[in-house]
Amino acid sequence: MSAFDELMAFQRETEALGQVMGRLGWDQETVMPRGAAQQRADEMGALESVLHARRSDPRIGDWLAAVDEGALDDVARAQIRHIRRSYTRALRLPDRLSAEIARVTSRAQGIWAEARAADDVLHFLPVLTEVVRLKREEAAALAGGGDAYDALLDDYEPGATAAGVGTIFDRMRPRLVELRERIMEADRHPAVLSGRFPAESQMILAREVATHFGYDWRHGRLDQSVHPFTSGSGTDVRITTRVDEVEPLGCLYSTLHEVGHGAYEQGIDPAYMLTPLGAGVSMGVHESQSRIFENQLGRSRAFCGWLYHRMSELFGGSGAADADAFYAAVNRVHSGYIRTEADEVHYNLHIMLRFDLERDLIAGRLEVADLEEAWNARFEADFGVAVDKPSNGVLQDVHWSVGLFGYFPTYALGNVYAGCLFTALRTDVPTLDDDLARGHAEPATAWLREHVQCPGGLYTPAETIERACGFAPHEGPLLEYLDAKFGALYAL
Repeated sequence: MSAFDELMAFQRETEALGQVMGRLGWDQETVMPRGAAQQRADEMGALESVLHARRSDPRIGDWLAAVDEGALDDVARAQIRHIRRSYTRALRLPDRLSAEIARVTSRAQGIWAEARAADDVLHFLPVLTEVVRLKREEAAALAGGGDAYDALLDDYEPGATAAGVGTIFDRMRPRLVELRERIMEADRHPAVLSGRFPAESQMILAREVATHFGYDWRHGRLDQSVHPFTSGSGTDVRITTRVDEVEPLGCLYSTLHEVGHGAYEQGIDPAYMLTPLGAGVSMGVHESQSRIFENQLGRSRAFCGWLYHRMSELFGGSGAADADAFYAAVNRVHSGYIRTEADEVHYNLHIMLRFDLERDLIAGRLEVADLEEAWNARFEADFGVAVDKPSNGVLQDVHWSVGLFGYFPTYALGNVYAGCLFTALRTDVPTLDDDLARGHAEPATAWLREHVQCPGGLYTPAETIERACGFAPHEGPLLEYLDAKFGALYAL
């Protein structure tokens, strides 16, 4: 075997073990007995030690040095790019620290769920303090003297920096705030859906919509969890949702969001399975898929027309007088507390809040003991509403409990990418509205599979979007889409 062949054989085993660890995480969030939390934390820590040892194995350095990259094709060179990046990062991270982060975040996840259910911040703060301490140490090790937050962000959006993301947010914020203010002053008040929406029927609808959006049930499944998520890649990609019998949109659009993630993983070229190219290239590109599935497609006027009639069949009505009223209710703009339930105008403001707070946490400008106060003050300033309880505030997201610092900004980057992709999609699929009006998103999702999902990690995040759209990604298309959509809805 050549050095490249030996390296790839070793890498495939590492990728397979990573999938096993992901399956343990899925199990913990869906069906694991509550009393198994400490044992699962030990299991996760042990497996992370094995994975870290493989990712930092000196043989990887030897193989990389021996490979003649000039003799490789584009796919093989992309594999080498990913492996070299992972190896460099792994060498900077002590094995002790890697295992400890896995153990503590596994335990913290269960404590967060308990605290959220009880609205008890004090129950969560001690373990969150541990998580932040460990993530600060990790960031310092990875940064090698550079910006600590950038080192964490790079794990989710390779090549991105806090300064670059902050510049994009600075350009977006005034337009979003101005649009929000105009909407709030408008003399239009869409109704809220009302009625009884049995959980079983909601799950029937969720599965039906997932099918129409191209989710492959031969290689996936839908379960329920406290916080919806997607797990796995290749031929085993699992999604979850949550159900509230008085609020059906949460289940539906959480499912659509996760279907976007799941369809991305299912849509990657099977030849890349269990290699570095066999997963989404970045969380920003991943979020572009979940957000375009959820919003530009799932909340469109055309699809809402179909959905209105389907919900009438399933539930006997939705509280909306007609399809237009239903579309307005689905897209109602209001200063809600919950990020995952936020309208498209407010959503990025939620992300900007979290981005600023977690940067301050990692930099040491903000301590965990002061986090709730900082969150509540910032939320009231940005949204004009005081947080009424912790589960609607600092306890609402799972991300910090599991150590995902640097992840939040990719949600907004995903929106930016989705805006660009939707511009190209509308040009290339002229039947889009007619398709969606029949409840069929397959032509749109097939376009996304071909242009975004199939390459997996072959290109960089920016290259992936530019190749699909024909232009470099920027926030303009998203802001224009929001202005047009909500300008029409609210007669601005």
